[in-house]
Amino acid sequence: MRSRLVLGLVILLVCPGLASSYHGGIGGEQNNAGETIDDVAKGGCLCHNGVADNTVQVILDDVPYAWIGGETYTMMLQLIGGPEATGTYTAGFSMRTTAGILSGEDVQNWEDDVTTLTHTESSADGAERMWIITWTAPETGTGVVDFWITGNSVNGDQLPGVEDRWNQLLFAMQEGNEDTTALGTRTLFAGDGNVSPPEPSHHGVDLHHMGAKLRAHWLGLLGFGAVLLVVAFAGFLLRYSFSTSYSGRTNQLRLRYKLMRRGDQ
Repeated sequence: MRSRLVLGLVILLVCPGLASSYHGGIGGEQNNAGETIDDVAKGGCLCHNGVADNTVQVILDDVPYAWIGGETYTMMLQLIGGPEATGTYTAGFSMRTTAGILSGEDVQNWEDDVTTLTHTESSADGAERMWIITWTAPETGTGVVDFWITGNSVNGDQLPGVEDRWNQLLFAMQEGNEDTTALGTRTLFAGDGNVSPPEPSHHGVDLHHMGAKLRAHWLGLLGFGAVLLVVAFAGFLLRYSFSTSYSGRTNQLRLRYKLMRRGDQ
């Protein structure tokens, strides 16, 4: 019991700024081991580990190639990799941009700064480690906008430790036009690319959700069955369409016998 208390005090001394806030979000200036981190989104989650780890994939999906003034873009941020979550909280992130307004689902602006974004306590409690974020572009003429995202993947023991891993995604987005809008969106990621997707919770496909594919499947089976029926009917016709007076002989022999008799007459 005494050793656990000492360990807890050491952690509080090493990471005083993070210990009280990382479940419910983090951002901006933080204190780490007596040194000040100007911005967690730019500097990283140094309380968990001193350097970024490329085994954590920070993936941002549906990113436009360029931005149009006043437009709102919805993107999906996901973390893949890091330690297996064995506790309540599994991950978090800190994001900053130089312009525009950040918002999203079950996320929050750090200290009401709309150019920052971070997780909430409820969104940190999810095995999928995923967030839906939106960014409203600034006014036309702003120029290039920079983005910083630090993603933290943790084991869920609610304490900073060497098993926790984090990585950063940094990118810039230029101001665009109709041509860049026509390009659609892209996926950006930071990491070594060694992505192992989660195992599905169940296998197989619900037939009620197959729609046109299911109908095409059954039409194909019906067509194949129709061909088999035609082949069977043709064989039946060849076998029993001639006179039955020549029992014990094949249809081909019966036909040949008939032709030979006609030739003799």
